Amino acid sequence: MAKFMLGRKAGMTQIFDENGLAIPVTVIACGPLTVIQNKTEEKEGYEAVRVGYEETKKGNRPHKGQFEKIGVKPMRVIREFHTDEAFEPGQVIAVGQMFEVGDAVDITGTSKGKGYQGAIRRHGMRRGPSAHGSKYHRKAGAMSAAATPGKVRKGRKLPGQLGYKRVTVQNLSVVQVDGERHFLVVKGAVPGPKGGLLEIKATVKSRN
Repeated sequence: MAKFMLGRKAGMTQIFDENGLAIPVTVIACGPLTVIQNKTEEKEGYEAVRVGYEETKKGNRPHKGQFEKIGVKPMRVIREFHTDEAFEPGQVIAVGQMFEVGDAVDITGTSKGKGYQGAIRRHGMRRGPSAHGSKYHRKAGAMSAAATPGKVRKGRKLPGQLGYKRVTVQNLSVVQVDGERHFLVVKGAVPGPKGGLLEIKATVKSRN
């Protein structure tokens, strides 16, 4: 069975193992999810399940129609996950049904936005001389070659927007699962700020 879940980053803390060693962990408030639609190879051309997360009063007309059809309240977040398993429309999926301690997961989120940053912070470039007479300290270096090709090549590392990108962290271990309070605890850090939306799926590159 394909394992998947949506959640919000609650924050980081630490727990201690049986040897007294501190383990950094991230707590994620997960689901529950509501199944909206099953997509099939015959009709849509691929197999997936469409789910909703977090009830809301607002919603556009197409989405409201979908929720009214299955008799549930509108959801703020709608996502699709590839799976060949069929779910019942309106079915509720809890984190305890999907994951258990020891599972390896991939977690996708939007990284923290740092705004417009220089080349040193954005790309880790080396700074210029620190002498008082130097007028080159934290600027980008040479941007192109000489007469040939006489232009700045695409992909040159320059100042610009840092962060606020879709990032996936792979092979995180599930340390705790609380099905009653809908919490998932994973070892290590995940992308994004507190309250950021996260997509959790079974890992595609297992260490085993």
